Amino acid sequence: MANIKSAKKRILVTTTKTARNKSIRSEVKTSMKKVEAAVAANDKEAAMAALKVATATIESAASKGVYHKNNSARKVSRLAKLVNAMA
Repeated sequence: MANIKSAKKRILVTTTKTARNKSIRSEVKTSMKKVEAAVAANDKEAAMAALKVATATIESAASKGVYHKNNSARKVSRLAKLVNAMA
């Protein structure tokens, strides 16, 4: 366990940020699963709506620094590709 005050603070800050990042990542995964489920159900309208929500969630996570911008771009691209393949 840390003895120095700044080290103790870093532990607290790291714990807080880890919890925040985990929450955001979980939200992104859930939104991605909703798109994939709509595609699997062959529901074009639901897939488009879910894609819009998922894209916003992923871009938001990237802007907050949870994901690298290329990682978020790859996720959005894969989901868009899935939805577009339905047409």
